[in-house]
Amino acid sequence: MSSKRILYVCQEIMPYLPENRMSKLSRTLPQAMQERGFEIRTFMPRYGCINERRNQLHEVIRLSGMNLIIDDNDHQLIIKVASIPSARVQIYFIDNEEYFQRKYVLTDETGKEFADNDERTIFFARGVIETVKKLRWSPDVVHCHGWFAGMIAVYLRKLLGDDPLFAGVKVVVSLYRDGFAGTLDPNLRGKLEGEGLQDEGLALLDEPTYPNYLKFLGAYADGIVFAEEPVEEEVKTYFRGLGLPLLEASDEENYADSYAEFYDRILQS
Repeated sequence: MSSKRILYVCQEIMPYLPENRMSKLSRTLPQAMQERGFEIRTFMPRYGCINERRNQLHEVIRLSGMNLIIDDNDHQLIIKVASIPSARVQIYFIDNEEYFQRKYVLTDETGKEFADNDERTIFFARGVIETVKKLRWSPDVVHCHGWFAGMIAVYLRKLLGDDPLFAGVKVVVSLYRDGFAGTLDPNLRGKLEGEGLQDEGLALLDEPTYPNYLKFLGAYADGIVFAEEPVEEEVKTYFRGLGLPLLEASDEENYADSYAEFYDRILQS
């Protein structure tokens, strides 16, 4: 297992965003796995509220400059990088002026979800994939933290199935207490169909509520982590019924061992 590669795709990571269960675990878990001999790469969005000077972010010119087309519109992909010195962990940031320069994360100053969060998650997923391809780095496991990061599972399973870089990759999705109110853009299904996705599970996005969106993602996962309580009971019941390997939220003392064993189980499945 020492040579295995894990790609962490994270919605939030501290210290770049305030501490909560997700941002803390997204910070400590990659370090813990690296110390156990795994090779890791870690990505998150470069939200506009992240202070680039204080956190010493800098653009990686050789990885930047590509345009991604989403819903018939071009969006420039910019890649930035920073390191957490105390952890010897490098973080890659997906940036774009239209999607990520605003000074808030997923909601505006009043707490209302951004209307284009669906496109933002598509851009983030595709940005991570394109960057990994440029790095020529083939992961064994892709671990998504949070619903915003989970979209990458769809691309890896249905839209990039023939890419040798991702052949045989296992996808883990961690669920947190990060649900959104209302729905994502009702046109999300059409946007994914425009990306080339043809799947009966798209019917769940006819009403893209938080539970329906998670159920949609579940069809593309090899393992699910209930990383924080309370995950909605409707969602937990659904995933338990899928028969996927599950990991319940682990205690702080032994959490890294639990994740290492879970990755092992996923890779052997």
